[in-house]
Amino acid sequence: MDVTLLGTGAPQGLPQPGCPCAACATAVGDEARAATALLVDGALMIDLTPGPAFAAARAGQSLTGVRQVLLSHPHDGPVMEVPAGLPQPGRVADGRELALLDGHRVRAVAVDIPGTGYEISGATGERLLYLPPGAAPAGPANGNGRTAGGGGTGGTGPYDLVLLDVAARPDALAKLRASGAVDAATDVVAVHIDHDVPPGPELHRRLAAVGARAVPDGSTLVVGEFHAVPDLPRRTLVLGGARSGKSVEAERRLAAFPDVMYVATGGTRDGDQDWAQRVSLHRERRPGSWRTVETCDLVPLLEAARPGADAGRAGADAGRPGADAARPAADAGASGTEPGRTGTEAEAPGTEAEGPGAGPAGETSPLLIDCLALWLTHVMDDVGAWDDATWEAGGRRALRERTDALVAAVRQTHRTVVAVSNEVGSGVVPATPAGRRFRDELGRLNAAFGAECEQLLLVVAGQALVLRG
Repeated sequence: MDVTLLGTGAPQGLPQPGCPCAACATAVGDEARAATALLVDGALMIDLTPGPAFAAARAGQSLTGVRQVLLSHPHDGPVMEVPAGLPQPGRVADGRELALLDGHRVRAVAVDIPGTGYEISGATGERLLYLPPGAAPAGPANGNGRTAGGGGTGGTGPYDLVLLDVAARPDALAKLRASGAVDAATDVVAVHIDHDVPPGPELHRRLAAVGARAVPDGSTLVVGEFHAVPDLPRRTLVLGGARSGKSVEAERRLAAFPDVMYVATGGTRDGDQDWAQRVSLHRERRPGSWRTVETCDLVPLLEAARPGADAGRAGADAGRPGADAARPAADAGASGTEPGRTGTEAEAPGTEAEGPGAGPAGETSPLLIDCLALWLTHVMDDVGAWDDATWEAGGRRALRERTDALVAAVRQTHRTVVAVSNEVGSGVVPATPAGRRFRDELGRLNAAFGAECEQLLLVVAGQALVLRG
């Protein structure tokens, strides 16, 4: 089954008519995109794009063999012409199936906005799923390749090809992965591409980070043909300064995956309204399906997916400080804070007291750790690192043991991990010995943690610079 993408853009196209934004100004060449439309084996057309006959001719195709035209969404873009000789466009009711004379079967899939998705099967069993702009399958995923409720995705296994609005609805891809409709071999192609994401390298970087890709208008895809899907890094460290966008970048990298466990190391602070506002902003930005764990005891979470980890960890935990798997929120950042460190602590993520996230999914789900700077603050509190005498008497050694244990756990983990940390070594030299000690120790921790990661990013002014991977 061949699918030619006559267009891959949003209904308004890219660039949008009259839009002066930077994304539209730079959408030229292969990054200029007409409204998304599909031509399947020259016989079935899904959605219309401006000048479909010319678009087909540019792609080396013809519309003379089209026997069915289906629409997936109410059209609010430029006026679309229906070329002479094409059948009038129509819609299929959710859950209904349409059998075409050439052997294709089209099943309408209910989505969570006005519109209809389409599951298309070829004569030899290939399957693709196409979703309209801004849509996700309706109903919760139930883990067997379908979504609950009438009209959910069908079939008994993963699709060969999925075309959807990845940039605007990464949660739709997460739902498909949770249901088994998308696996590691599924070719995920982004369509309905709008000007919300800068075109060119940044678009392709963001898509690759979630296991998807974009292709130019006029591309023909062979459904079921092997295509090298992006190699997703298992461990990623995201560095950045204050308000650089590092947490947003980390969250974006896991937004298209199900069962994410958000590990908040910052805790709560009674009476601190500014802190509470920061917590609220982080919480509102996260997908509602993510689970939150408030803890600074990261080693057990990293070890959870390793075979035999429970048996091997029992003895080690018995003598390790701070071995509580999910310490109460008030303890996570309240003990012995040292003046002058508020700038780093203000970067803490939103937190919710929801327990350790135990359960079947909790053992293997991806971890987002935000952030290592606050973890280090907590550990330095534990070992008395702020007092010079305590530091020299054993605090330095205790801190090394804790950081070495964390780095070793990252090296051995079987989980997908995205960690966030502050990059504080490029600014003003701290005025106090304790402040300089924290700066130095965080630099050492970032270097050691990053050495165990397949990908290392530095976020500056909201732009992610790839340092490795």
